[in-house]
Amino acid sequence: MKIQEESARCLLCQDAPCTKACAKGDPARAVRAVRFGNESIAAQWLEGCSEQDLERAEQACIHYDRPIRLRELAKALPPAAEAELPSLAIDFCGIPCENPFFLASSAVCTNYEMVARAFEAGWAGVFYKTICMQDIQEVSPRFDAVGYPFIGFRNMEQLSENPVDVDFDILRRLKQDYPSKVVIASIMGQTEGEWIELAKKAEQAGCDAVELNFSCPQMRESGMGSDVGQDPELVTFFTAYVKRNVKIPVIPKMTPNIAHIAKPAMGAYAGGADAISAINTIKSVTLGEGSEVSGCQTGSGYSGPAVKPIALRHILAMVKNPILRNVQFSGVGGIETWRDALEFIQLGCRNVQVCTAVMEYGYRIIDDMILGMQHYMAERGIDDLADLVGELLPKFYLPHDLDRTTVVFPKFDREKCIGCGRCVISCADGGHQALNFDLEKRQPQLIGAKCVGCHLCRLVCPVGAIGLSKRVAKKEKS
Repeated sequence: MKIQEESARCLLCQDAPCTKACAKGDPARAVRAVRFGNESIAAQWLEGCSEQDLERAEQACIHYDRPIRLRELAKALPPAAEAELPSLAIDFCGIPCENPFFLASSAVCTNYEMVARAFEAGWAGVFYKTICMQDIQEVSPRFDAVGYPFIGFRNMEQLSENPVDVDFDILRRLKQDYPSKVVIASIMGQTEGEWIELAKKAEQAGCDAVELNFSCPQMRESGMGSDVGQDPELVTFFTAYVKRNVKIPVIPKMTPNIAHIAKPAMGAYAGGADAISAINTIKSVTLGEGSEVSGCQTGSGYSGPAVKPIALRHILAMVKNPILRNVQFSGVGGIETWRDALEFIQLGCRNVQVCTAVMEYGYRIIDDMILGMQHYMAERGIDDLADLVGELLPKFYLPHDLDRTTVVFPKFDREKCIGCGRCVISCADGGHQALNFDLEKRQPQLIGAKCVGCHLCRLVCPVGAIGLSKRVAKKEKS
């Protein structure tokens, strides 16, 4: 049984009927742990559950297709890992953070009650929904999604609809009521005066820092959002205006809707930025049901798991830039599990921001983010989260510097192979025609002389029956 696939079927119910039907344990929590990358510790929520308990839980499952196979999943889980868990505390711009997990400036943090619940759940901080001087009127519907669960998410929201003074009063109360949490105001001005006034209000409200939104992709006003973030000179000027007028850290937010993100990032550094957050959503078009507004379509921001590789690419481009070596980074884009967050941290981010995953699954995902990161650090014997920041950077080279003299051939596990032939089809039509298919045995056969080690076959295998062999020198061409 593939426990990850089974957990992905779970509806992640509110007040889960399966758990209510189980005399001992919490099946819903165990499945959620697997779903968000914590299969090594999921068994702890099933301790004490009898076969009868899990059978009752399965019968109570309200899945529209068939119940989650809780009894099989319980048997497939490894014993719960036990470890002394390290702290996830880390500094960001000199601000102590209890962990690296923040809410991104978005629909997940638009009022006091929402952020307070997130803080109570365990989130370390918030980049509050962007505040501006303009009267914001949003459209309906404003969201669209690709896939279920979301592969990508389309968001047409602009900025906070609250009056400016209401938002800053919310931020003041949040910092007053949760002094150990990090409260960051995201702001967007249209003129020098607006940027300065909003930043000063953030400082007066007691905010720990201010984020400058140079990146919103769907602003209706010219000279705002990504219009600014694509212009390094404007980024420099507006960053400098704010930096000269407040003492709290200043964090410009970069747009991905640009070829070379390091250029405006260097502009932010020249203006005195203390850190940079990236990325905002990617300009996109979706044409799904419900994507029209009064019969009209438009482009808007795209987020979710699909954008993570793009976000990582932009982070890498900035972190590897020597001019930005003294700037700290906050990573945003497609983060859903602790493993996603780890990738941003290993590329140089000191915290990460989450939006779409919270919109889909709720604030509760913080539990598995924290536990997953803690257990990962414990397994590696790492006591300080800061030791992970940027640890993968030495592995990154330019394409022309990569080893092109060796090859890694695919390795076939005959016991796992079910004989579907998917690898053969893909290799024939999208690879290098390096596989034959034994129709009698229903097994692929590698043609070593043709194989270039591209590993398309491994990626399309539905059961993980193809792995990696040892790296060997390429044979010289005759």
